[in-house]
Amino acid sequence: MVTAQAPSILIVDDTPNNIRVLFDILDRAGFNLAVVKSGEMALEKLPLIQPDLILLDIMMPGMDGFETCRRLKADPTSKDIPIIFMTVLSDLESKVKGLQMGAVDYITKPIQVEEVMARVNVHLALRTAQIQLMNEVSERRQAEERLKQTLQELQKTQTQLIQSEKMSALGQLVAGVAHEINNPVNFIGGNLSHAREYTQDLLNLVQLYEEHYPQPVPEVLAEIEAMEWDFLREDLPKLINSMQVGVDRLQQILLSLRIFSRTDETEMKLADLHQGLDSTLMILGYRLKAHSERPAIDIIKKYGNLPLVECYSGQLNQVFMNILSNAIDGLEQAIHSHKKFAPAITIQTEAVEGDRVAIRIIDNGWGIPPEVQKRIFEPFFTTKPVDKGTGLGLAISYQIVAEKHQGSLQCVSELGQGSEFAILIPLQQG
Repeated sequence: MVTAQAPSILIVDDTPNNIRVLFDILDRAGFNLAVVKSGEMALEKLPLIQPDLILLDIMMPGMDGFETCRRLKADPTSKDIPIIFMTVLSDLESKVKGLQMGAVDYITKPIQVEEVMARVNVHLALRTAQIQLMNEVSERRQAEERLKQTLQELQKTQTQLIQSEKMSALGQLVAGVAHEINNPVNFIGGNLSHAREYTQDLLNLVQLYEEHYPQPVPEVLAEIEAMEWDFLREDLPKLINSMQVGVDRLQQILLSLRIFSRTDETEMKLADLHQGLDSTLMILGYRLKAHSERPAIDIIKKYGNLPLVECYSGQLNQVFMNILSNAIDGLEQAIHSHKKFAPAITIQTEAVEGDRVAIRIIDNGWGIPPEVQKRIFEPFFTTKPVDKGTGLGLAISYQIVAEKHQGSLQCVSELGQGSEFAILIPLQQG
């Protein structure tokens, strides 16, 4: 069976008779005792003794009890040890002075056994209770900190799972849509060149007929007037050309969708970030156009000369999508709040310090309040209505940039001036 260690007491007194009396009383009670005969010795030996209680004489040569107490209470390692003064002084002023300096009690001389034991036991019990309480508080704080860390890890894991599922589903959906649309678009695009050639052949043939038979029969003349032949001959090539423009546009959108949907990549690859930005802008094009409630949002590109970057390009495209979508939301909110301005988003890219690239997305909306800026990267934090946002977009973006690419994502915003999101990632990983 383990026996609890007896409390230790340090006696500080320069009078041999007082020391002998106290030692006899406390030794019989089973305490661990240490004795020094001056305040200077007490300060020197204290780190080695580490007592639970100090009995300190006031009237000593050299450093008196008051000064010794002051120094003990000024030291963080000894300030919590209870000090009981021993004195023949009975005036109230001396007692108040000692208590104000940090002593917990007094023992008056001549020393009485009952008084010594009563005061020592009370303050040792209080000291024990204080230590137990401090330990419990410390353990509770540690438990709370562990719980907080566990909750953060849980949120982080949950965010990663949601992001993984979302990106996988999005990638499959976009890739599937792109594949299904690609075949008919290629079919139309491949036949347009033949349609243009056949149309031109027919127009040339009609022109040849007009040259050799300038006076058609009345039935043909009536049909020519009914179909507005001159307009049809001029408009048909334009119609074919406009169809080609539409097919080219569809092919660009499909390319952007394929670039954007690179969400299932398991290895990093060298990628053109400008291509990723442009594909994201093309997908968001419908949100940038003017409509009845607001003017068009201008996109200002200030692209630097970027080398290819080793990255998960699909995941970075998702970051671009999240930040640009938030910028559009912010601009629309500023417009609805009657801010007078020309809404614009500026995208700046540059190589910095030789081994990193920076992408800055800047809007000129209302900006983000400081209290919101502190929390924008927290999972599930959002200022949008329930049906408008999940609070995961920027949290996911932060994880992609900081953890997947060993980079940084920062927000700088000033109310009334707009917001800037700065992405900084290394050119190469590892």
